Amino acid sequence: MLPRERIEAAIEFRAPDKLPLRIFAAAGGLYEHGQKLVDLIKACGHDFGDLSGLTLPEPPGPEDFDPDGRYHAIRTDEWGTTWEYRIYGIWGHPIGWPLNDLSRLDTYVPPPTPVADGPDVEAGRAAWAAAREQYFLLGGGGSIFERLHSLRRFEEVLMDIALDTPEINRIVDMIVDNNTGHVARSLALGADGIAFGDDYGTQEAPLLAPDTWRRFFRPRYERLFAPIRAAWPHQTVCTDAPSPLDGSPAFPGCSAHGTRAAGRRIFFHTCGQVGPWLGDFRELGMDVIWPQLTAFDVPELVRICRDLHLAVELHPDRGDLMQRSTPEDVRSYVYRLLETFDTASGGSWLYLEVDPGFPWENIEALFGVAMELRG
Repeated sequence: MLPRERIEAAIEFRAPDKLPLRIFAAAGGLYEHGQKLVDLIKACGHDFGDLSGLTLPEPPGPEDFDPDGRYHAIRTDEWGTTWEYRIYGIWGHPIGWPLNDLSRLDTYVPPPTPVADGPDVEAGRAAWAAAREQYFLLGGGGSIFERLHSLRRFEEVLMDIALDTPEINRIVDMIVDNNTGHVARSLALGADGIAFGDDYGTQEAPLLAPDTWRRFFRPRYERLFAPIRAAWPHQTVCTDAPSPLDGSPAFPGCSAHGTRAAGRRIFFHTCGQVGPWLGDFRELGMDVIWPQLTAFDVPELVRICRDLHLAVELHPDRGDLMQRSTPEDVRSYVYRLLETFDTASGGSWLYLEVDPGFPWENIEALFGVAMELRG
């Protein structure tokens, strides 16, 4: 299979020819581990694009360090939120919210909405078309909740949503308006899938009551997802992979390739326990979720997602496992995770991301499993 066919097979719960894989080359991990991590990622490769041109991120300047040498940067983004960063490459904390004072709402100006045409889009479309001959390509659709509580304090946002104030509805619709531009641009470039992300859960339960989430957020995701679901047909995928029910071996080869109509895919990341919403996610048209596995009973998550035909990106625990366990623990965990999800029969794939604080031997073990299973 071509990499893009491998991912399509996994999304459709058909057996891929070998382990599907996505790597996110995070700046924090690259900065900490340097060229040896670049080399390891290149040696491994993945199904979501060509990583051969990967380089180290630009290091922070001297102004981003305290007198005692600790990293400490302050940045204001295009939405007017001021962020404090304490670990290079890791998401910061907001310390200045442009809409804490709602009297500013009438004069607040969001960043320009991305455009879906023009010379840069035409050039990008040509580059993406060449890459799509081999790889599965993801575009970005943004976030709603995350952006909302970066514009206004978290606790105020929760109160505003509960009260369904006119102001919070104006703010969230402004965010969705901007995100629709990102969706349109990703579609214009020719993305196979568009990724969204909002963290909605604690370790125990969702942050919002299901009825509240369905009232306030679900219609807005409906709006964002509608043009993605409507983008049919657009691609060629493998249709002759053996069924996992026919007794075929894990990751069988694919000898010929057929065609079928397939819509653009919707990817969604959310941290925390959001089990009560998984059915809503599928009804909205999400094809793939990237959950926080440690917040779930994993066998139950497998059962629910298979029943829903909702594919899962498997991101090994970045806390205790990757930071405090042994290389053998890492290897055993990954093999057990892939077996539990029956990744060889489709419906899931491995997602790798290296954060600061991962011992190098654990990183080698993590990538070693992926490279072994991908041959």
